[in-house]
Amino acid sequence: MSDPVPVLDACCGSRMFWFDRHDSRAVFVDKRSESHTLPDKSSKGGSRELIVNPDLVADFTALPFSDASFSLVVFDPPHLIRNGKKGWLAKKYGKLEGDWKEELRQGFAECFRVLKPAGTLIFKWNEHEVPVSQILALTPQLPLFGNRCGKTSKSHWIVFLKPDDQPQP
Repeated sequence: MSDPVPVLDACCGSRMFWFDRHDSRAVFVDKRSESHTLPDKSSKGGSRELIVNPDLVADFTALPFSDASFSLVVFDPPHLIRNGKKGWLAKKYGKLEGDWKEELRQGFAECFRVLKPAGTLIFKWNEHEVPVSQILALTPQLPLFGNRCGKTSKSHWIVFLKPDDQPQP
């Protein structure tokens, strides 16, 4: 990518919430690059394709970008712990394994590292298995605001603003 882009999606998955899944203002990163045929009774033929095809294959705990590279970072990490690796939910959303709290702590730190001073981090979390309060405790940064959404109000969209004067690591 020759021209810098202002937005990073640090774990894009299938880019489900993007209006334009190929938006040129963003670089899409995920540690997975894969496709699956998933059962879907609402789709013609009873299935649909799930495609995870990032611009760059990388892990959100070690992003290959310089400090202060992006004005906006989207961080929607996997939120499932108990789902099996082969289950369709794990294929769709990814799965947390091992020391997942440390992994998410590192993910927050990396997202803030590549975020410009006064930049915005949009964090998405579904607390079906882990309460959002436990996840927010993994970063010293304080959220500005957020909201709950979804059928059972378990998905949270939370906005952070990186301080202007935050020292770079």
